Amino acid sequence: MIFWYITALVRKRNDIADVAWGLGFVTIAWANFIRSDMHDDFRTWLTLALVTVWGIRLALHIGSRHFSHDEEDGRYVDMRKKWKYEKIQSFTNVFLSQGFFMLLVATPIMLFFFETPTELAWFNCIGLALWVFAFTFEAVGDYQLKQFIKTKEKGEIMKQGLWKYTRHPNYFGEIMSWWGFFIFTLFTPYWYVGIIGPLTITYLILGVSGIPMLEKRYKGNKDYEQYKEETNAFFPWFPKS
Repeated sequence: MIFWYITALVRKRNDIADVAWGLGFVTIAWANFIRSDMHDDFRTWLTLALVTVWGIRLALHIGSRHFSHDEEDGRYVDMRKKWKYEKIQSFTNVFLSQGFFMLLVATPIMLFFFETPTELAWFNCIGLALWVFAFTFEAVGDYQLKQFIKTKEKGEIMKQGLWKYTRHPNYFGEIMSWWGFFIFTLFTPYWYVGIIGPLTITYLILGVSGIPMLEKRYKGNKDYEQYKEETNAFFPWFPKS
C-alpha cells in the first residue's frame, strides 16, 4: 500500500487505490502460499488460482477505466475537499485503511493457508459453486456496463442485462465471491474466525464505501430515482412495475 501511495502522489490521483484493491488480495494469497508447507495440495493450488483470477480480473477492469480517464474519480475528489492535510490523510484515510480492511476481508484465505485438509468435501463444492456463480455475475455485470458506457447518451442510466435485476451486479458478485471463499475454507483450523472476511466486505459495500457513496452521486436524478423504485439495490430480482 506504500507503493501504491507513492504511485498516487506521482499521478496526483488517489483513485489508483481501486486498482490496488484486487492486486492486494493476490499478494496476500501468494505470500501465505509461499510460507506454507502445502505446495503439493490440490485445494491449496485451487484456492490460490481462484484468488489470483479474481484479483487480476478486477484490477484489469478498474485499471482500464482508470488509465482511460484524465480526471480522478468523483468520490476521491470529494474526500480531498474535506481534508486539511491532504498528503497525510491520503495515506491514512485511503491507502492505510484499505490495507487494513484488505487483511480483514482476506481472513478466510489466510486461515486456509495456515493448515488445510487434502481431500475435497461437500462444503468445498458448495463454496466453489457459489464462487464461480458470483465471479461470473460480477464479470458479466462489469462487461455490460463497460459496453454501455461506450455508446450511452448524457444522463442515460444503465438498465440492461444484469443491471435490470439489480442496481449493482458487480457489488453483488464481489460480496458473494467472498462468501464463496469462506464456505470453501470451512472446517480448517479456526475457520469460524474467517467469517470476519465476508462480513467485512458486506458491511463496506452495503454500508460505507460501495453503494452509499456511488448512489449519493445520483441524488436528485429523476431517472435514477425511478430506477431505484423499480430495481433492487443488491439481490437480483425481477423489476417492480
